[in-house]
Amino acid sequence: MDVVLLEKVEKLGKMGDVVKVKDGFARNFLLPRKKALRATKDNIARFEQERAVLETKDEERKIHAQGVAKTLDGQSYIVIRQAGDSGQLYGSVSPRDIAEAVNRAGFSITRIDVQLPAPIKTLGLHSLQIVLHPEVKVSVTVNVARSPEEAERQARGEVIAAGHEDEDETEVEVEALFESSEAAARAKGEEPEEATEA
Repeated sequence: MDVVLLEKVEKLGKMGDVVKVKDGFARNFLLPRKKALRATKDNIARFEQERAVLETKDEERKIHAQGVAKTLDGQSYIVIRQAGDSGQLYGSVSPRDIAEAVNRAGFSITRIDVQLPAPIKTLGLHSLQIVLHPEVKVSVTVNVARSPEEAERQARGEVIAAGHEDEDETEVEVEALFESSEAAARAKGEEPEEATEA
């Protein structure tokens, strides 16, 4: 299907371009979101009449998006989710969840603005882009954690992984059970260090 673009669409063209796209893409994405019109003679003539108004509105949206981008770019947002000991989430974090977290901070975006190649399924810090305008993109970080305290630790750079905290406690417990470090080393399956004569 041939369509005339009413705004810039990434990897497709700029405002006013007549492009050929698959029918489903046009019917399900471009036409309902008013990003394009069918490329009929009447629609092309209508676009040419309204071109100046559309370009002015697009420029205003771009300026507004650039203003929002200054405060939004580089921000970090916390999303609390349940997860197993291995850090695997029980479910996932979707673009809708990220949009809600950003909107709670006082911005106004939709899930469509969040560019997430695949749902987030693990704990940790995840970088992604938010498209405020076809020509204005910002990067944000999503901190997925089990609790606000864990999110703080991740933000400081600590690695939250299964067994990390338990390893130190186990080592102390093994050494406390034996009277000498040689016996503790044997219990852990290591060769005891030979005493050196002075």
